[in-house]
Amino acid sequence: MKKLVIFGVGLIGGSVTLALKKQANAPLCVGVGRNQASLDQALALNIIDEATTDIAAALSDAGMVLIAAPVAQTKKILQSIQPHLNRKTIVTDAGSTKTDVLAIAKEVLAEQAKQFIGGHPIAGAEKSGPTAAMDDLYIGKNVVLTPSPDNNPDDIQQVCQLWLDCGAKVIEMTAEKHDGIFAAVSHLPHLLAFALVEDMASRDNADELFQFAASGFRDFTRIAGSSPEVWRDISLANKVALLDEITTYEQALAKLKQTLAAEDSDKLQASFERASKARNDWANRKK
Repeated sequence: MKKLVIFGVGLIGGSVTLALKKQANAPLCVGVGRNQASLDQALALNIIDEATTDIAAALSDAGMVLIAAPVAQTKKILQSIQPHLNRKTIVTDAGSTKTDVLAIAKEVLAEQAKQFIGGHPIAGAEKSGPTAAMDDLYIGKNVVLTPSPDNNPDDIQQVCQLWLDCGAKVIEMTAEKHDGIFAAVSHLPHLLAFALVEDMASRDNADELFQFAASGFRDFTRIAGSSPEVWRDISLANKVALLDEITTYEQALAKLKQTLAAEDSDKLQASFERASKARNDWANRKK
């Protein structure tokens, strides 16, 4: 691949280009965005080689397009590139939801939807924008691809290689399975963190509460510092699966509330022990 076009030059997209620039045969990285200041900043930080608002020029001879903008912008971006998309250019994304994105790609790209391959890097930070980009963000991290039966196997391999070149591990699954898993392990935790901090901040004694909040509160709520726009879009895009997870969590919390009200210390400890073991086992596997 000689030319990679990036829509969204912040943490996710910028970290891709910085990782690729460490390779011997790095592609020309062209940034396209809605914010000229972000593009200028990305140029200054050597995240991209060129910046443009001319989509036709950007897509000329492009080997691949990576959409690394908030999920809600995906349809508008696909609509903007569709008239200029040649049949050899692969299109992929880095969004946190996949069922909706694949449906949008089929709607907008029509026959060329077979050139679209959904992707989701399982990496990130609570910071955003070009200054948050880092060349080692994806090393050892999982990237999920959700190809469709219509995709060309060679195209899938090229998207896979893009992420391998960033140091990631690539896993394939269906879009539906992806959205169910990440509603549970990512989208719900973010929603809970946002909800807890909003609740604390809205109380009359908020200043006092935050004065005494320490490492436990900091660790639990770290992800509430993430981009509100991004997580608004993700929550709405994966609404069905997320609502199911909220219901399941409400049931678990209700059981815990009953156990606490009954002062059932054995049951409470057993619940905590199961959770502690599961969490520690997971953490050890991640080492």
